[in-house]
Amino acid sequence: MRIIGGMWRGRRIQTPSKKWPVRPTTDFAREALFNILDNRLDYESSSALDLFGGTGMHSIELASRGCNDITYVDRFRHSVLFMKSLAKEMEMPIEVVLSDVYKFVERTDRQWDYIFADPPYEMDQVDYFPSKVLQAKLLKPNGFFVFEHMATKNFEKTEGFMEARQYGQSVFSFFGAGS
Repeated sequence: MRIIGGMWRGRRIQTPSKKWPVRPTTDFAREALFNILDNRLDYESSSALDLFGGTGMHSIELASRGCNDITYVDRFRHSVLFMKSLAKEMEMPIEVVLSDVYKFVERTDRQWDYIFADPPYEMDQVDYFPSKVLQAKLLKPNGFFVFEHMATKNFEKTEGFMEARQYGQSVFSFFGAGS
């Protein structure tokens, strides 16, 4: 996997195992999403939350673009250890949290400007996850949330829905805090 933009643009990141229970966002889809984010986020002054962080590429892209307040959450110990090591090695401002995402969402009292979630496509209750995040009030008033899901799902009727963008079999649905 390669870093698409920012100070580490072009750098390749090798995950230590091909047996990780992750499905990384393709470079094509990630690049398309970050083209959108480049016009909507002031990275240097924004806080970001990466739920179901997996390989960490989303957090890494944010850090590469100058985001200084990133929280990465995943429950898979090997992913978390890898991200902690990489963040330290590259001096990235990423707080790495080992936690079940649902428990994290329920327990945190923090808010972020931008939230990204890329859960396993077959996850139980995936249809309710965007509502759960929005009801937990994790977004700052002008913040937004991007939820990656398969093209067979539709969240247009979910409260807070703003738009959806499809790239191959992946869809990014955007939600607002005050919508």
